[in-house]
Amino acid sequence: MDNKLKQYAAAYKERAGQYLLTLVKWLVLSAICGGVCGLVGSAFHLSIEWATGMRGRYPWLLYCLPLAGLLIVAVYKLTRTEGRGTNDIIDEVHDGKGVPLLLLPAIFAGTFLTHLCGGSAGREGAALQMGGAVGYQAGRLLRFDDRDLRTATMAGMAAFFSALFGTPVAATVFAMTVASVGISYAANLLPSLLSAFLAYGVSCLFGIAPTRFAAEAPAVEAGMLLRVAVLGVLCALVSMLFCGCIHLGEHLLGGKLRNPWVRAVVGGLLVILLTFLCGSQDYNGAGMDVITRAVEQGEAFPAAFLLKILFTAVTLGAGFKGGEVVPSFFVGATFGCVAGSLLGIPAGFAAAVGLVAVFCGATNCPVASILLAVELFGGGGVAYFAAGCAASFFFSGYDGLYSSQKFPYSKLKARYLGTAYANQFHEEEGQAEKP
Repeated sequence: MDNKLKQYAAAYKERAGQYLLTLVKWLVLSAICGGVCGLVGSAFHLSIEWATGMRGRYPWLLYCLPLAGLLIVAVYKLTRTEGRGTNDIIDEVHDGKGVPLLLLPAIFAGTFLTHLCGGSAGREGAALQMGGAVGYQAGRLLRFDDRDLRTATMAGMAAFFSALFGTPVAATVFAMTVASVGISYAANLLPSLLSAFLAYGVSCLFGIAPTRFAAEAPAVEAGMLLRVAVLGVLCALVSMLFCGCIHLGEHLLGGKLRNPWVRAVVGGLLVILLTFLCGSQDYNGAGMDVITRAVEQGEAFPAAFLLKILFTAVTLGAGFKGGEVVPSFFVGATFGCVAGSLLGIPAGFAAAVGLVAVFCGATNCPVASILLAVELFGGGGVAYFAAGCAASFFFSGYDGLYSSQKFPYSKLKARYLGTAYANQFHEEEGQAEKP
């Protein structure tokens, strides 16, 4: 009996030592990722805010968009990061391919120039890329092995996303689940969450207010839940259209105009032409004011979501930088506002549901989408947000914004698919179940 107790005590002591060392490792990583991403993220947020304000004050900056495109191409060539993007960050999580540090200044400058001159893009693509670069380089500095480097990359992604949007919990779950749908590793939770909260705290110190919207949820009842679920199905179709157009824009512009210098100029001119035809700059930049108007005032132009899809597809297809998530917010909020009214859902709340439902369908991250809704709009309508996201996730199929995203498991049944990527017609669905 005494020997068994001694063996148990020795084993417990060994495990306690392992846990303590791992905790110290994650604390050091979180301090670096959270601190650096908080600082750089705050600077990035303020720079994009300044660029948006300058473009509003001087609308003629739109005509500089082709020149901005040329500068972006030059920056990426100078830093030797041509062709690098969010998919490369996801590949690092999958395969440990590495993330160059120079991607950080390249995407920072590229996104700033895109927003300053009126390209239609978001910020989260830059957040994931810069955060992933910081996390990966922090892991290398700490001499992490391959597996821990992937964890460090995710921690950086969560931290930067949190610093920009002020949503640390959603940022953590998003970073943990965006690479492989339906799979998250428990070891990634603590460093990602600590990094996200620290980065959020740093951004608050710089006076950056978290992104929040005032949306009043109706009382929970069966009829309204059914209508919200129908809206979720429609949002799934919109998310598929959005993702398809983004990839089509990249394919058409990249295929027809292989020279990046020419592609940037042509793309910039096309955005200028589209803006002139619309007679409004509502579809340039991120469009946060349009999103706010849809959610808080229940107002949206019926074709706004289609125009935003077109503007964003041209902008990103031409090689301008930023991201697709905030445009997906715009598309979802404006579509939800219009479609929700027809379904008998209060327009403002329908815009809120549409925002997270289209985001869910485009990113295939349902849990992160529900948590994002709670952090953006409050927990009062969580049942409706969950219903909308569940419907959108199911009916959006295997389309997605990120082609490196994997679907290890089927959406139709609890069945292993193997290496199935987003935006492919998965033959695996029709094959016999794998052991």
